[in-house]
Amino acid sequence: MTIESTTSLAVSSNSSTSATASEALTVDYDSFLQLLTAQVQNQDPLEPMDSTTFVSQLAQLSQVEQSIVTNSNLEEINAKLAASGALSDLKLIGYEVTLADDAIELIDGSSVFQYQLDDNADTVTAQILDSDGNVVRELSGLAGTGDTPYTVTWDGTDDNGEQLADGTYTLKVEATDAEGDDVSAATYVTTMVNEVNYDTSASLLVLRNGSIVSSGQVIAVR
Repeated sequence: MTIESTTSLAVSSNSSTSATASEALTVDYDSFLQLLTAQVQNQDPLEPMDSTTFVSQLAQLSQVEQSIVTNSNLEEINAKLAASGALSDLKLIGYEVTLADDAIELIDGSSVFQYQLDDNADTVTAQILDSDGNVVRELSGLAGTGDTPYTVTWDGTDDNGEQLADGTYTLKVEATDAEGDDVSAATYVTTMVNEVNYDTSASLLVLRNGSIVSSGQVIAVR
Protein backbone atom coordinates (compact mmCIF):
# COMPACT_ATOMS: atom_id res chain seq x y z
CA MET A 1 0.00 0.00 0.00
CA THR A 2 1.44 3.38 -0.95
CA ILE A 3 1.84 6.42 1.24
CA GLU A 4 -0.41 8.44 -1.05
CA SER A 5 -3.35 6.12 -0.40
CA THR A 6 -2.76 6.41 3.33
CA THR A 7 -2.83 10.20 3.21
CA SER A 8 -5.99 10.15 1.15
CA LEU A 9 -7.64 7.80 3.63
CA ALA A 10 -6.78 10.06 6.55
CA VAL A 11 -8.10 13.18 4.83
CA SER A 12 -11.32 11.45 3.80
CA SER A 13 -11.94 10.11 7.29
CA ASN A 14 -11.15 13.34 9.13
CA SER A 15 -13.15 15.64 6.83
CA SER A 16 -16.40 13.65 7.01
CA THR A 17 -17.69 15.57 10.06
CA SER A 18 -17.37 19.03 8.53
CA ALA A 19 -18.69 17.79 5.18
CA THR A 20 -21.81 16.41 6.86
CA ALA A 21 -22.32 19.64 8.79
CA SER A 22 -21.90 21.66 5.60
CA GLU A 23 -24.54 19.60 3.81
CA ALA A 24 -26.94 20.06 6.74
CA LEU A 25 -26.33 23.82 6.73
CA THR A 26 -27.12 24.00 3.00
CA VAL A 27 -30.45 22.25 3.60
CA ASP A 28 -31.26 24.53 6.54
CA TYR A 29 -30.32 27.64 4.55
CA ASP A 30 -32.52 26.62 1.61
CA SER A 31 -35.41 25.91 3.97
CA PHE A 32 -34.94 29.28 5.65
CA LEU A 33 -35.05 31.13 2.31
CA GLN A 34 -38.17 29.25 1.25
CA LEU A 35 -39.85 30.07 4.56
CA LEU A 36 -38.76 33.71 4.36
CA THR A 37 -40.12 34.04 0.80
CA ALA A 38 -43.45 32.51 1.79
CA GLN A 39 -43.78 34.79 4.82
CA VAL A 40 -42.97 37.93 2.81
CA GLN A 41 -45.45 37.00 0.11
CA ASN A 42 -48.21 36.37 2.60
CA GLN A 43 -47.59 39.15 5.10
CA ASP A 44 -50.24 41.73 5.99
CA PRO A 45 -49.35 45.00 4.19
CA LEU A 46 -50.88 46.96 7.07
CA GLU A 47 -48.69 45.15 9.62
CA PRO A 48 -45.39 44.36 7.86
CA MET A 49 -43.11 41.83 9.49
CA ASP A 50 -40.13 42.97 11.57
CA SER A 51 -36.99 42.50 9.44
CA THR A 52 -34.78 42.38 12.54
CA THR A 53 -35.72 38.75 13.12
CA PHE A 54 -34.65 37.71 9.63
CA VAL A 55 -31.37 39.60 9.89
CA SER A 56 -30.64 37.89 13.19
CA GLN A 57 -31.38 34.46 11.73
CA LEU A 58 -29.17 35.17 8.72
CA ALA A 59 -26.36 36.22 11.07
CA GLN A 60 -26.70 32.97 13.01
CA LEU A 61 -26.52 30.92 9.82
CA SER A 62 -23.46 32.88 8.79
CA GLN A 63 -21.76 32.15 12.12
CA VAL A 64 -22.50 28.44 11.75
CA GLU A 65 -21.05 28.52 8.23
CA GLN A 66 -17.85 30.17 9.47
CA SER A 67 -17.53 27.58 12.24
CA ILE A 68 -17.85 24.77 9.71
CA VAL A 69 -15.16 26.34 7.53
CA THR A 70 -12.87 26.66 10.54
CA ASN A 71 -13.45 23.02 11.54
CA SER A 72 -12.79 21.91 7.99
CA ASN A 73 -9.46 23.75 7.95
CA LEU A 74 -8.49 22.26 11.31
CA GLU A 75 -9.38 18.76 10.12
CA GLU A 76 -7.25 19.24 7.02
CA ILE A 77 -4.31 20.36 9.15
CA ASN A 78 -4.80 17.37 11.45
CA ALA A 79 -4.85 15.02 8.46
CA LYS A 80 -1.60 16.49 7.13
CA LEU A 81 0.04 16.14 10.55
CA ALA A 82 -1.14 12.51 10.72
CA ALA A 83 0.32 11.82 7.28
CA SER A 84 3.60 13.46 8.32
CA GLY A 85 3.69 11.29 11.45
CA ALA A 86 3.07 8.21 9.33
CA LEU A 87 6.08 9.06 7.18
CA SER A 88 8.19 9.59 10.30
CA ASP A 89 7.25 6.10 11.53
CA LEU A 90 8.95 4.63 8.47
CA LYS A 91 12.29 5.77 9.91
CA LEU A 92 11.80 3.37 12.84
CA ILE A 93 11.98 0.26 10.65
CA GLY A 94 15.07 -1.76 11.58
CA TYR A 95 15.53 0.01 14.92
CA GLU A 96 15.12 -1.50 18.37
CA VAL A 97 12.39 0.05 20.49
CA THR A 98 11.48 -0.29 24.15
CA LEU A 99 7.87 -0.18 25.27
CA ALA A 100 5.47 -1.48 27.90
CA ASP A 101 4.62 -4.99 26.71
CA ASP A 102 4.57 -8.59 27.93
CA ALA A 103 5.88 -10.38 24.81
CA ILE A 104 9.53 -11.19 25.43
CA GLU A 105 11.86 -12.74 22.85
CA LEU A 106 14.28 -15.59 23.42
CA ILE A 107 17.09 -15.09 20.90
CA ASP A 108 20.21 -17.27 20.85
CA GLY A 109 19.21 -18.71 24.21
CA SER A 110 18.94 -15.40 26.03
CA SER A 111 16.28 -12.84 26.83
CA VAL A 112 16.28 -9.51 28.65
CA PHE A 113 13.27 -7.69 30.08
CA GLN A 114 12.53 -4.89 32.54
CA TYR A 115 9.92 -4.37 35.23
CA GLN A 116 8.91 -1.64 37.63
CA LEU A 117 6.67 -1.86 40.70
CA ASP A 118 4.17 0.80 41.73
CA ASP A 119 5.11 0.32 45.39
CA ASN A 120 7.51 -1.64 47.57
CA ALA A 121 6.95 -5.39 47.54
CA ASP A 122 8.03 -8.18 49.86
CA THR A 123 8.04 -10.90 47.18
CA VAL A 124 8.45 -10.50 43.42
CA THR A 125 8.21 -13.36 40.93
CA ALA A 126 8.43 -13.39 37.15
CA GLN A 127 6.61 -16.13 35.29
CA ILE A 128 7.44 -16.98 31.68
CA LEU A 129 4.74 -18.71 29.68
CA ASP A 130 4.86 -20.50 26.34
CA SER A 131 2.39 -20.03 23.46
CA ASP A 132 -0.03 -22.49 25.13
CA GLY A 133 -0.12 -20.48 28.35
CA ASN A 134 1.98 -22.96 30.33
CA VAL A 135 4.50 -21.61 32.85
CA VAL A 136 7.90 -22.85 31.65
CA ARG A 137 10.09 -20.83 34.01
CA GLU A 138 9.57 -19.02 37.28
CA LEU A 139 12.12 -16.48 38.46
CA SER A 140 11.67 -15.74 42.17
CA GLY A 141 13.42 -13.52 44.67
CA LEU A 142 13.48 -10.49 42.38
CA ALA A 143 14.10 -6.99 43.74
CA GLY A 144 11.04 -5.31 45.21
CA THR A 145 11.77 -1.60 45.66
CA GLY A 146 8.93 0.45 44.23
CA ASP A 147 9.27 3.03 41.44
CA THR A 148 12.64 1.60 40.46
CA PRO A 149 13.30 0.03 37.04
CA TYR A 150 14.98 -3.37 37.12
CA THR A 151 16.54 -5.38 34.29
CA VAL A 152 16.40 -9.17 34.32
CA THR A 153 18.27 -11.57 32.05
CA TRP A 154 16.75 -14.98 31.43
CA ASP A 155 19.08 -17.73 30.21
CA GLY A 156 16.35 -19.47 28.21
CA THR A 157 16.12 -22.57 30.40
CA ASP A 158 12.96 -23.98 31.92
CA ASP A 159 12.42 -24.94 35.56
CA ASN A 160 14.13 -28.29 34.84
CA GLY A 161 17.25 -26.62 33.49
CA GLU A 162 16.54 -27.60 29.88
CA GLN A 163 17.18 -25.09 27.12
CA LEU A 164 14.02 -23.85 25.42
CA ALA A 165 13.65 -23.03 21.76
CA ASP A 166 14.09 -19.46 20.59
CA GLY A 167 10.83 -17.61 20.07
CA THR A 168 8.34 -15.30 21.74
CA TYR A 169 7.12 -15.95 25.28
CA THR A 170 4.69 -14.16 27.58
CA LEU A 171 5.92 -12.45 30.74
CA LYS A 172 3.99 -12.01 33.97
CA VAL A 173 5.40 -10.28 37.04
CA GLU A 174 3.54 -10.91 40.30
CA ALA A 175 4.35 -9.00 43.48
CA THR A 176 2.91 -8.83 47.00
CA ASP A 177 3.71 -6.65 49.98
CA ALA A 178 4.37 -7.74 53.55
CA GLU A 179 0.62 -7.98 54.23
CA GLY A 180 0.11 -10.24 51.23
CA ASP A 181 -1.63 -7.59 49.14
CA ASP A 182 -0.92 -7.43 45.43
CA VAL A 183 1.44 -4.76 44.10
CA SER A 184 0.98 -3.63 40.52
CA ALA A 185 3.90 -4.10 38.15
CA ALA A 186 4.64 -2.86 34.64
CA THR A 187 6.78 -4.91 32.27
CA TYR A 188 8.92 -3.54 29.46
CA VAL A 189 10.51 -5.28 26.50
CA THR A 190 12.93 -4.31 23.76
CA THR A 191 12.28 -5.55 20.24
CA MET A 192 12.72 -4.45 16.64
CA VAL A 193 10.36 -2.65 14.28
CA ASN A 194 9.83 -4.88 11.24
CA GLU A 195 7.33 -2.80 9.28
CA VAL A 196 4.74 -0.03 9.39
CA ASN A 197 1.11 -0.93 8.79
CA TYR A 198 -1.15 1.57 7.00
CA ASP A 199 -4.32 -0.53 6.86
CA THR A 200 -6.11 1.95 9.15
CA SER A 201 -6.27 5.74 9.25
CA ALA A 202 -3.40 5.68 11.77
CA SER A 203 -0.04 4.05 11.11
CA LEU A 204 0.93 1.13 13.36
CA LEU A 205 4.30 -0.44 14.06
CA VAL A 206 4.58 -4.18 13.47
CA LEU A 207 7.19 -5.47 15.91
CA ARG A 208 9.42 -8.52 15.74
CA ASN A 209 7.83 -9.97 18.89
CA GLY A 210 4.44 -10.01 17.16
CA SER A 211 2.95 -6.94 18.84
CA ILE A 212 1.31 -4.18 16.80
CA VAL A 213 1.46 -0.77 18.49
CA SER A 214 1.40 2.93 17.75
CA SER A 215 4.65 4.91 17.78
CA GLY A 216 3.28 6.84 20.76
CA GLN A 217 3.72 3.73 22.92
CA VAL A 218 7.48 3.64 22.30
CA ILE A 219 9.52 5.01 25.21
CA ALA A 220 13.03 4.48 23.79
CA VAL A 221 14.67 3.91 20.40
CA ARG A 222 18.15 2.68 19.61
